[in-house]
Amino acid sequence: MSSMSQVKIIATIGPGTNTAAALKALLEAGANVARLNGSHADLEWHAATIKLLRKVVPQMPILLDVPGRKIRTGALEHEPCFQAGDSLVLTTSPDHNGHFKVPVSYPNLHEDLSPGDTILADDGQLRFTVESVVDRDIVCRAEAAGTLRSRKGINCPGVTLRTAMVTERDRGMLAFAKEHGVDFVGISFVESPDHVHTIRAAIGAASPRIVAKIETPDALEHLADIIAVSDAIMIDRGDLAVETNLYGIALLQKRILTAARQANKPAIVATEMLHSMITSPVPTKAEVTDITNAVLDGAAAVMLSGETAVGQFPAAAVATMRQIADRASAHLQSMLDQNGSREEFSVPQAVGDAIALICRRLPVTKIVAITIAGYAARTVAMHMPRQPILAVSNDPIAARSFHMLPGTEGIYVDIPFVRTSTDHIPKCLEALWRSGKLLDEDLVLVTSVGYPRSGNRMNLIQTHNIADLRESLGWVSMPHRSVGPALTMMAVPVETPMTRL
Repeated sequence: MSSMSQVKIIATIGPGTNTAAALKALLEAGANVARLNGSHADLEWHAATIKLLRKVVPQMPILLDVPGRKIRTGALEHEPCFQAGDSLVLTTSPDHNGHFKVPVSYPNLHEDLSPGDTILADDGQLRFTVESVVDRDIVCRAEAAGTLRSRKGINCPGVTLRTAMVTERDRGMLAFAKEHGVDFVGISFVESPDHVHTIRAAIGAASPRIVAKIETPDALEHLADIIAVSDAIMIDRGDLAVETNLYGIALLQKRILTAARQANKPAIVATEMLHSMITSPVPTKAEVTDITNAVLDGAAAVMLSGETAVGQFPAAAVATMRQIADRASAHLQSMLDQNGSREEFSVPQAVGDAIALICRRLPVTKIVAITIAGYAARTVAMHMPRQPILAVSNDPIAARSFHMLPGTEGIYVDIPFVRTSTDHIPKCLEALWRSGKLLDEDLVLVTSVGYPRSGNRMNLIQTHNIADLRESLGWVSMPHRSVGPALTMMAVPVETPMTRL
């Protein structure tokens, strides 16, 4: 399966897929990004899985979801079943296992709830009403029959919870992510740009990059500001539907995707996209429609959770999602061919619009975005060109992260990028040619920044016939061209004072 598919697929790795054979099958089926859910398993398991991922699928970026302010049930020895009207006791005391009381992860939940409050569990599938609060116990009435299982999310819509913005557990997990070279961290229940700034300060480095999860009314109120300070966003439809309104979730998804696209930031759509394929080898028609609409609305990536973590058909779920997403992408391309470019807001936006127009008017075969941190690659990718994008950086960690962008392959080059000339541009093109990424018959469009100064980004467009460029610059063909040291994916950071493109 080509790594250059337009819409990226994020596959959650769990006990059903943390083997070399399973990871290779996910990659071959079309997965682009590996996700680890920090709410499940322990750090020892995550460390071993990260090591396995780096060995088996080193080109895959890793996204680690940090629990953040998410409240969950504990690891239950007994998962209680109940009927409508039955009483169930939640407790903030950790000394219970589900036989008599169900422990929850937020130690002060009993202080924030009052009789009459509503508690939702398992993405809103279970509903309880608080009848009384006694010491650390929350006595609830079940509104419908069900089973409360281990590690399931707890939501209290309409209740202000006094959870810390960044918990000590979060700080420990962020340090773990940084130590193990994770590419992205997903932050739950982000409610303001200050929350993102606090997480970035806790990380204290350019990587891991931050994926802000949009899940609450407060996040929607500050949506543009959160998107502006995040590297990507995730629409977590499970908690978002519970915290807002289930019946408006599709419209909220469209609103969030539009805002992300206008800001040139990748957006991930998550939760139950192929839920039926946890136990079935084929999807429902509604799921096919759901994925299709997410792609048409501008999703940069779609995510599988239980389908690949614990499902019976993980590779089939990825292959199914890939087929649906690719068909939707092809339809989107035909729509973009007929529509004009979007409104221009800035020089880089205008350059991005010009690139989109050139790529639809000329027989361009590939786009090369020469960038350090990824601004140029992100801006081009959000215009959804049909041509594959080769995003070239001399920062190896940044280069790997570009695999999150739609239609984009991140490539690391060991070439200095200079301020005072554009000499590094032909050197990058030569490196791509020598590695076989560019062929003599390619007509490429190149974008970068020339002579960068503060605020000066992505101001250069070039088109080149590679055969002509090779002849003009005297590139000497080498036998058995293959990806060599100049084009390698490395796991060590490279610090550079260069202005970020």
